[in-house]
Amino acid sequence: MSAPTEKVIRQRAQHVLEWAEDCIHLVVAALLVLLAVLLTIGVIGDIVAAIRGPYNEQAIALSALDNSLVLFIVAELLHTVRLTIRTQVLDAEPFLVVGMIAGVRKLLIITAESEKTFQWRVQGVELVILTGLIITMAAAVYVWRRRSPVTDSGPQLEVPHT
Repeated sequence: MSAPTEKVIRQRAQHVLEWAEDCIHLVVAALLVLLAVLLTIGVIGDIVAAIRGPYNEQAIALSALDNSLVLFIVAELLHTVRLTIRTQVLDAEPFLVVGMIAGVRKLLIITAESEKTFQWRVQGVELVILTGLIITMAAAVYVWRRRSPVTDSGPQLEVPHT
């Protein structure tokens, strides 16, 4: 094959792969929207069922908090996918934020569930590890913001399309 033919084949292959990547991003975005709708319906249903049935403040609060934070995580992931589709650039910061939200969610749930039956060997170690992870991710976000070039959507890491 001649050099121009190889170049054309590579360009076509790259365009097909970019199109496939965009399609995958759109499917992921659609699934995240569907998940958000289902989570919202679930949160409302849980609250209504808890109010109708035997009233348990702690169960209502835990369920609403847990599902609301999961919904927040889904919203952040959807935001990340949207930015990736729009800018064709991978931004690591939203993933760190999602990780922090997930860590805080688990930290709050463990704390609320173990209020009366706290044991250092089980919940205490998990709380210490989660706290360390959250602090590490917060430090990573801080370092990421200080070291990365800032654009209109935040610091970004370009992923070359080859």
